[in-house]
Amino acid sequence: MKLVIFGLGFTSEAFLRFAGERFSSVVATVRTPEKAAQKTRPGCEVVVLNADHADPKIAKALNEADAVLISAGPDEAGDPVLRRFSREIENSPSIHWIGYLSTIGVYGDADGGWVDESVPPRPSHARTLRRVEVEKAWLALGARSGKPTQIFRLAGIYGPGRNPIINLDQRAQRVIKKGQVFNRIHVDDIAQTLLASMDRPRNGAIYNVSDNEPAPPQDVLLFAAERTGREPPPEVPFEQAVMSEMARSFYADNKRVSNRLIRDELGVMLHFPTYREGVNALVEAGEGQLAP
Repeated sequence: MKLVIFGLGFTSEAFLRFAGERFSSVVATVRTPEKAAQKTRPGCEVVVLNADHADPKIAKALNEADAVLISAGPDEAGDPVLRRFSREIENSPSIHWIGYLSTIGVYGDADGGWVDESVPPRPSHARTLRRVEVEKAWLALGARSGKPTQIFRLAGIYGPGRNPIINLDQRAQRVIKKGQVFNRIHVDDIAQTLLASMDRPRNGAIYNVSDNEPAPPQDVLLFAAERTGREPPPEVPFEQAVMSEMARSFYADNKRVSNRLIRDELGVMLHFPTYREGVNALVEAGEGQLAP
């Protein structure tokens, strides 16, 4: 099975670690030659795609690919992959699965209520509005070409090297906003969901990829501190918290995201159904060890 990945980043690299042996060849894109040199890995050819350059190997790989994973985000003009390669993808004789990684942010604010895939997107930021438009464009490609195209709306991603344990050492505050909750998802559970979809493709499918327990962010940090023997950061009211505008904008949306569809339709059983299992596994793997 041959795979093309647009955007070799945290999630797609974790996918290759989890499932790389399933693919006979992988071609993955990054934006600069420097990143291409850094991200060399067995069985994966890393090539450059940016506004000024597209490696010719990409078009050839698409003509031979069985699956295409889009992990690159949109820019202000839309989706850079569709702009450059929609024709090659539509005309490929072999592609039989397309996966686009989106975000649960497209739902906007639900005032703490539950949302599932039947809830229409209500994006509250320009960046999530762009995501909705790009989702539509990929689904339209699937409808035109007949190639099964799936949208995966991801919750807050964490895993080795990017997680609440590391946040403890990088943040001096535990932000408290009454009633605020977030869903999360471990990268390994994203990977197993993508594999399950490859085994059961459904053109036009949209899936929420999230854990079972939306939780307040301060609870997650407190649990991580307890598991690693650290002093938790002091509580700071949201109104007084020092954070970037991007970080503050995430607190504008409050919702609980259902993952029932990936469980019922794809048969996914999460390895890390809540943040507790995820943090415990990270600690057991050696993350967050204090110096003697």
